[in-house]
Amino acid sequence: MKTKTIELEAIGVIKTPWETPENMPIQPIGAKGIKGIVEVYPKFSKGLNGVDGFSHIMLIYQLHLVKNPQLEVIPFMDNTPKGIFATRSPKRPNKIGVSVVEIEKLEGNKIHILDVDMMNNSPLLDIKPYFEDFDNRTGTKKGWLANIKDLNKYYFKSDNRFQ
Repeated sequence: MKTKTIELEAIGVIKTPWETPENMPIQPIGAKGIKGIVEVYPKFSKGLNGVDGFSHIMLIYQLHLVKNPQLEVIPFMDNTPKGIFATRSPKRPNKIGVSVVEIEKLEGNKIHILDVDMMNNSPLLDIKPYFEDFDNRTGTKKGWLANIKDLNKYYFKSDNRFQ
């Protein structure tokens, strides 16, 4: 099978308070209320028409500071190795992150957002509206995370395992 090269172009950049992975949130739930700004490059700003009608958006971005991707990691909330595709670890082969964030306001080509869990200056690859009727699935299987009884006891900040 021949591998096809995929070319992507950043459509903007995500500005956040997180300059280093140490102690940053590992999911939007750990970043409740933390503000950031999505700056869409002017040539793509027309694509923002209608975004302000949604409360939340999905950001697809490059995990630009990831070095040395791994196929197995010890994830947060567990002590045993898991395959990278069974986790949300940033050490992914294609260095792509996805986060659902809340829109605070839209100003021109800037979306002010809440609940930011990505590094400052992360290249933005795409934006999609979060639509609860399509995106909020119930009755799903939780894999190894089903063994976690109390998520509130976990500290949702990064440590040094994925630097």
